[in-house]
Amino acid sequence: MSKSRWTVIVVPTGSSTSRVIEVSHASVKLVASLAIATVVIALLLGYGTVAKSVNVARAKAAAEENARLAQELGAIQGRMAQLSDSITALEARDAKLRVLANLDPIDPAVHAAGIGGPRPGHPEEHRSVLLDRAAETRVDLGALIRRANLLTRSFREAGDSLAAHSARLAATPSIMPTAGWLTSAFAAMRQHPILHEARPHEGVDITAPMGTPIEAPAHGTVKSAGWEAGYGHSVVIDHGYGIVTRFAHASRLFVAAGTKVVRGQRIALVGNSGLSTSPHLHYEVHVNGRPVDPRKYILPNVVTD
Repeated sequence: MSKSRWTVIVVPTGSSTSRVIEVSHASVKLVASLAIATVVIALLLGYGTVAKSVNVARAKAAAEENARLAQELGAIQGRMAQLSDSITALEARDAKLRVLANLDPIDPAVHAAGIGGPRPGHPEEHRSVLLDRAAETRVDLGALIRRANLLTRSFREAGDSLAAHSARLAATPSIMPTAGWLTSAFAAMRQHPILHEARPHEGVDITAPMGTPIEAPAHGTVKSAGWEAGYGHSVVIDHGYGIVTRFAHASRLFVAAGTKVVRGQRIALVGNSGLSTSPHLHYEVHVNGRPVDPRKYILPNVVTD
């Protein structure tokens, strides 16, 4: 059986002789297969080249984006380091403030609890450096927030304590209520100069010229002001916190019951009213209903408000 062949007649232009070419079917198939294979290989190579170019472009863009993010993360971490230094300085100031506020300092272990936290994974976890840095930044930011919240609570507590402490200090007698000489001290019992009998002396006597100003030794509210048997013209001030003061034998009063007074405010003038032998101020301090020596509530070199 003869093999099938393809006959190709090539007719050139002009008077040249025509050429007859016989090609077998196998040769045609071979050439066709080679042509198809060549086209497929060319397409695959072209696709690979394009895909590689696209991947290279994407990798370059990703690298540029990562570099930009890394730069921003570096700037953020630098600012966070500055913030951490500022918080550390505030923690040192807070420790001093708590001492002034009569509060126990915060345990260093409590401060340390606000530092650190879970760190990024190990390199074997195949995490990128940028992700690790981002995780570190997140952990450090959380630590700064915890430290700042702790400081906020501590400052608030110290402020409240100082406010209460300041109010108590303002209400605590601390100055000599008049200028003069101490002529009779606080005593459980003494001979009364007029009645000539033993009586407790629940205050101190300060001799001063008639009309010498008498000043409130601390903030408070006038409890009573007027004539009182034995004490003559007198003023009683309630300072709160269980502290009450009395000023007796005055010649003139400048306040009435209910008047709010501050330390250093003039409340009366030295006199000789009541059971008195000469112009002087009888000054008493009572704490929780019990008389105490007023000299314990006279501080040296006190500047009045």
